[in-house]
Amino acid sequence: MTITLIADVLVASLLVATIITCYVLTKRIERLKADESGMRQTVGALIAATDTAERAIAGLKLTLGDCDRTLAERLQTAGRHAADRAAQIEAGQVVMDRIGQIVSAATLVASKPVEEPKAAAEPTPISRMTNAAQSAAAIRARAARRLEGQAA
Repeated sequence: MTITLIADVLVASLLVATIITCYVLTKRIERLKADESGMRQTVGALIAATDTAERAIAGLKLTLGDCDRTLAERLQTAGRHAADRAAQIEAGQVVMDRIGQIVSAATLVASKPVEEPKAAAEPTPISRMTNAAQSAAAIRARAARRLEGQAA
C-alpha cells in the first residue's frame, strides 16, 4: 500500500507540474497572440505609410517634371531676350559710331573760320553745327557711361 500511495503522490505531483506548465505556456501563447495582433497592426500601418510615400513620390515626380519644363521655357525666353539685347546693343554701338563720325565731321567744319558772320538774329549754319556736335558728343558720353554701368 505504501508503494501505491507513493505512486499516487508521484502521479499527483506530476499532474500539478503539468497543470502549472500548461498555465505558463497558455500565458506565453496569449502574449504571443497579443504580440501577433500588435505586429499585424504595425505591419498594416507600415503598408499604409508605404502607400502614402509612393503616392507622394509620384506627386513629387510630376511636380519635378512641371518645374523642369517651366525652367526650360524660362531659360529659352531668357536666351531670346539676351540675344535681342545683344543685337540692340550692337545696333546702338553702330549708331554711336555714326554719331561720333558726325561729331568729328562737324568739329572739322566748325573749326574752319567763317569769313563773314551773318546777322546776329539768325544763327549761322556753323554755330548750329557746333551746337549739334556738342549735343551729339554729350549724348554719346551719356550712352557710353550707361553702357559701362550695364557692363559692370
